[in-house]
Amino acid sequence: MNFKKQVSVIHFGLILIISSCTSKSNNSTQLASEFSFGIIADCQFSDYPANGTREYAMSDDKLEECVTHLNTMDLEYTIHVGDFIDRNYESFDVVVPIYNKLKMPKYHVLGNHDFVVPGDKRSNVYKKMGMPSRYYEFKIKDWRFVVLDGNDISFHASNEGSKDYQFAENYYKTNKINSPKWNGAVGESQKNWLISVLENATKNQEKVILFCHFPVFPENVHNLWNADELVEIIENYDCVKAYINGHNHEGNFGYKKGVHYLTMKGMVETKETAYGIITLTDKYIQIAGYGREGNKKLQIK
Repeated sequence: MNFKKQVSVIHFGLILIISSCTSKSNNSTQLASEFSFGIIADCQFSDYPANGTREYAMSDDKLEECVTHLNTMDLEYTIHVGDFIDRNYESFDVVVPIYNKLKMPKYHVLGNHDFVVPGDKRSNVYKKMGMPSRYYEFKIKDWRFVVLDGNDISFHASNEGSKDYQFAENYYKTNKINSPKWNGAVGESQKNWLISVLENATKNQEKVILFCHFPVFPENVHNLWNADELVEIIENYDCVKAYINGHNHEGNFGYKKGVHYLTMKGMVETKETAYGIITLTDKYIQIAGYGREGNKKLQIK
């Protein structure tokens, strides 16, 4: 081999090595940014007999099986998106210890049924569930997760005759709400807080997922009373990639202006379970469903 050919071969070899290293580096970076979390909706346990397709008294066993499975997975956290119980404060004493067996950080969203407890217990519900407050945020890698409380203005979460209940009555009447009273609304203070969180997420170049018990899109009988106001806020911020909720046990899905609106199916429905594992990548939100919950692959834009 002459000198020029030898140099050419060495040069080509170096290019291959550099290309290989760059490819491995890019793959490592992409994998490092990926992670998964568990998600459950509407466990809705109580020791009451089944009502239609709702198998309340089976939910503790379903939750136990779900927790056992999730503990075998590599998850950053698990979140339950509301209606942990159907009724009775004592129901928490059955399902909270089961949920606490999770070997990763665990979070809750407040649902309307979580407040179907004696009036003197309602203010303590979020503490009973181990929540830091009724609405809050947390961050993992370059994702910001925002937990909303759709019971801010609510008949379920306030005691009849109280100022909060009267405010809900006036709000419902004044705004001519054409939605069942078992839904609720996000109040002004919480909306302002949400805007502040989204402003900071935008500044820090974070991607955002919102969690709430109540859906906001597409149009549905289960939606928040002020769903349109929430959608308007969401559409002002490109950082929001998804809004995930429960409440409608049948599940649902919508897509609008770059945001995926995902309703998870309720665990309480039928004798079959329902929950999922969501994996976040730079390009996709992937849902692996179990039981009645389906699989989805949603592109991030």
